[in-house]
Amino acid sequence: MNQGKYGNSNSVFFDTYTLYEIAKGGESYRPYASGHRILTTLMNLYELYFTLMRNGRQKLAEEFIARLESACIPITVTHIKHAANFRLQHLKKGFSYVDSLSYTVALSPDIPFLTGDNAFRGFSSVQFVK
Repeated sequence: MNQGKYGNSNSVFFDTYTLYEIAKGGESYRPYASGHRILTTLMNLYELYFTLMRNGRQKLAEEFIARLESACIPITVTHIKHAANFRLQHLKKGFSYVDSLSYTVALSPDIPFLTGDNAFRGFSSVQFVK
């Protein structure tokens, strides 16, 4: 497993679904919220922030942004190309731009991708939790 500077044996990539479940207090994700090094992207934080704000949770949105900003893996042009190809290959699954980008960012250093999004069932490196 080549995890480079972002990964170690405790690193897990949290997609927006996972981050939102943790923000809501989802019990299934509690074991992952502590004891793991959380990695994500700014785009996932953007989606989380928007969703929390839309639901009237401004204080929680601000807390999550402050806590997770340093957990963001920088997005590169290579990530964008891989994400576009991934999305094209799986158009019928209906992955969003951010879903595609997140998954491919996690793949490049081979970090487990934590999600509850059914569309990711069966994909390599995915830890599926509902």
